[in-house]
Amino acid sequence: MANKLPVKKFKAGGVEASIWENEFVGRNGDAGVAHSVKLERRYKDKNGEWQGTGSLKEADIPKAVLALNKAYEWIVLS
Repeated sequence: MANKLPVKKFKAGGVEASIWENEFVGRNGDAGVAHSVKLERRYKDKNGEWQGTGSLKEADIPKAVLALNKAYEWIVLS
């Protein structure tokens, strides 16, 4: 059964990298876990409601790099 929530999140300002685990069974029958990462920038719209997007502003790029590096480090070391 797939997880409905990410296993780990890393935030840098309004940018967040969420790590998801997906279980699989390989061709030889061995089970394993594959990770995927979702990158999202959170912002408030004109009505003050929180929204998310995959588009980054120039100032968000270093934050995205930091969050993605932390996510990669967690995946590799776990």
